[in-house]
Amino acid sequence: MSRHSRRRFLTYLVAAPTLAVATKLGLDAYAPGSADAAIPTPPAPADLVDLGDLLILAGAPTAHMLVLRVDEEGLVHFRLPREEVGQGLTTAMAMLVAEELDTPLDHVRVRLDDARPELLFNQLTGSSNSVRSLYDPVRHTAAAARARLVRAAARQWGLDAQDLTVRRGVVSAPDGRTASYGSLSAAAASLDLGPLVVRPKKASEHTLVGTPTSRIDARDLVTGRQVYTLDLDVPGAKPCMVRRPPTINGTVKSVNNEAAVRAMPGVLDVVTIDTGVAVVAETFGQALDAKEALDVSWGPGTVDGLSDRDIRARLKAATPSLDLLGPLVKKVEGEFDFAFVGHAPLETNSAVADVRADRAEIWSGLKSPIVARAAIAEAVGLPASKVTVHVVQAGGSFGRRLFHDAALEAAVVSKKSGRPIRLMWSRIDDTRHGRMRPATHHRIRATYAAGQVLSFQHRVAAVETDFRHGLGDALTAAAASLPSGIGNATFAQTLFLTTVKSPYHFGITTQTLTEVPIRMHTGSWRSVYSANTRGAEEIIVDELAARLGKDPVTFRREFLRTARQRAVLDKVAEEGQWGRALPDGWAQGVGFHDEYKSCTACLVEIDATDPKKPRVTRAVIAADVGRVVNPRGLEAQLLGGLTDAISTTLRAGLHIDKGLPLEGSYSQFHYARQKDSPQDVRIHVIEGADEPGGAGELGVPAAVGAVANAYARATGTRPRSFPVTFDVDFTPFPR
Repeated sequence: MSRHSRRRFLTYLVAAPTLAVATKLGLDAYAPGSADAAIPTPPAPADLVDLGDLLILAGAPTAHMLVLRVDEEGLVHFRLPREEVGQGLTTAMAMLVAEELDTPLDHVRVRLDDARPELLFNQLTGSSNSVRSLYDPVRHTAAAARARLVRAAARQWGLDAQDLTVRRGVVSAPDGRTASYGSLSAAAASLDLGPLVVRPKKASEHTLVGTPTSRIDARDLVTGRQVYTLDLDVPGAKPCMVRRPPTINGTVKSVNNEAAVRAMPGVLDVVTIDTGVAVVAETFGQALDAKEALDVSWGPGTVDGLSDRDIRARLKAATPSLDLLGPLVKKVEGEFDFAFVGHAPLETNSAVADVRADRAEIWSGLKSPIVARAAIAEAVGLPASKVTVHVVQAGGSFGRRLFHDAALEAAVVSKKSGRPIRLMWSRIDDTRHGRMRPATHHRIRATYAAGQVLSFQHRVAAVETDFRHGLGDALTAAAASLPSGIGNATFAQTLFLTTVKSPYHFGITTQTLTEVPIRMHTGSWRSVYSANTRGAEEIIVDELAARLGKDPVTFRREFLRTARQRAVLDKVAEEGQWGRALPDGWAQGVGFHDEYKSCTACLVEIDATDPKKPRVTRAVIAADVGRVVNPRGLEAQLLGGLTDAISTTLRAGLHIDKGLPLEGSYSQFHYARQKDSPQDVRIHVIEGADEPGGAGELGVPAAVGAVANAYARATGTRPRSFPVTFDVDFTPFPR
């Protein structure tokens, strides 16, 4: 029995002069494959059910609540219950719609849906899950619309629907008669079309899906026409900025010069909120000047006495030694530290809010808008039904926009000030008081004998990650379906166990997480736990290979679990000319990663003739993510993952000094610039299974391992602290 024949479909419509449809489907179980090895590793929890599976399961009850509309001009309008933050999701969904409807891509309009609480857990953007969870529902929705339109034409002409064809949004009869989708939309909305057969296309029938396609918003992005939150024309909305405390989670005790600041040019209001003191003014320049002029007495924050050294010591103390057998076994081991890292999206935190006595309306880039709506309603004292939250396309996220900090602040200021406001965080605000990837400490120990790896242990200690953005609720909803032992775990443990796994047969393998409760502004950062965890493991894999006298690629190939994984590794080794001669101080490095039903390998070449200024000069990436909707979008995701890995492995991080990051701008947070990025990057997409896997998180961990391993080989060192070059080479901004 095929996978699709087990699904149940429900098609309904809304009576209107335009056609509107939605579909419902069930969730099929995932059956893991297996591979033989000398000392096989039992399946990890993430091999049985991964985080994407759980989110699909949590969203299944409302998966049918997608709305697609064909208007009288033949344009197709699709409401996307996810956020577009630059990952190309609107393009991928438009491609699926156009494919199933057999209509031109430029006839499809994708609109980001407002917060819809009836969707429950089906409006969360994250965990490489959007394409995976929407692939079937969107296809069935569009296929249902096509079936109705074709049946409407058949009724008008007195023909059998099976005899009609569709091309570019036009239905044709064998005798030459034609009808556009627009002319059929009203008739297709009729309640009396009889039973319909809804069958999405097979992959072999696709003409658009799987074809490299430029983003549907590309022209707007490069010409400045793309509308972001602060571009919105909301009548009467006044600029607002917030003076923030000198330490994380600091509080306001008093404002000592409020009258003087209120008298400054253009200042309309000064408002104290939980996170600082907000200034509302006629222009952002005036708001900035006024908030800088504020004299505020601050209360303590939650980490005032902590700096990097203190935090590292607490993390190290939470990872006890693995050396239980001492000299009785042959082993390779290492301890690793990864610094805090900011998300640093190009668009800083921003929101527009108009809060009245009886209603509220909010606009912001939000990946979890339902949670944002509930929090805003509580904060402004309104029923949730009186709060409208509009999701606006955002200029980057990398996990940052899972939180709704700006939207909540804007709503509170609007209520207290009694006017609509446009809130903008400065770059310093975003860097110092925004979310950050937690610092981590790792202990890894592998034992070996007779050319085989007997055991692989990895203990991770991380500063506590804040998951109060809806993901925890979704995991709770799906907990009953988790394998034994996971369902009772905390949110962090569940996320760790359903994402982190080893792709190798390394005997008895254990990977554990301990969270250290330090109250900082943490949040999920691209690839969450896997970037550091699997990155560190790939370093140990290289060292294991050296200890056993094996080439790093050959060693990985021998221990990878599946033929699919080996094919990806073989591709980068071949295309990257693994082992080719390079000058002194240059080297190649390789890394591998498997997650979210996808796998990738990365090979880089690095110039580390000056170990303090290493530069990746060339990279080759291969990936198998199952069914690929837009290869060009996938390439962009993998290139972004490579750039994130180069940045955080070599130079980018946040120094914590007495309760606050020192960095406050792009000039100080050393994310890779063009001069730091390889000019030669080649990405190879290997077509895999019929269903898509995840791609957004996939590209970082393998690239972290590849860059670190290349640096180690080029310099003859064993890097253990990342980023490897992490000097305070700037003068910090005042607090």
